[in-house]
Amino acid sequence: QVELVESGGGLVQAGGSLRLSCACSGRSFSIHPMGWFRQGPGKERDIVAAIGWRGESTYYADSVKGRFTISRDNARNMVFLQMNSLQLEDTAVYYCAAGTFKFGRATPKRDEYDYWGQGTQVTVSS
Repeated sequence: QVELVESGGGLVQAGGSLRLSCACSGRSFSIHPMGWFRQGPGKERDIVAAIGWRGESTYYADSVKGRFTISRDNARNMVFLQMNSLQLEDTAVYYCAAGTFKFGRATPKRDEYDYWGQGTQVTVSS
């Protein structure tokens, strides 16, 4: 059974930092690209960041460039999202997702992800 479990969300003041983790099991995630998406209240689920299977390629949404960093540890089947300089607009449920294609590069396309975690809430306060 494939499972993605996010952790690390919470309440943080604007300007603060959080590190999200995603633990992957039930599949050879080390050969698949991975991504983080987020969905704010009343909004679509949008890409935040993505990373290729070896970590050689990354993608960031314009709104998080320079503030967020995605990384992965294939030996532990883990993916991380370091979030710095958090803003009120970053408040959302954050989802980890596993890419469909083996040996793929980072992709922002939502339909190229086939497994999703349950999500972790990130709330940024003023």
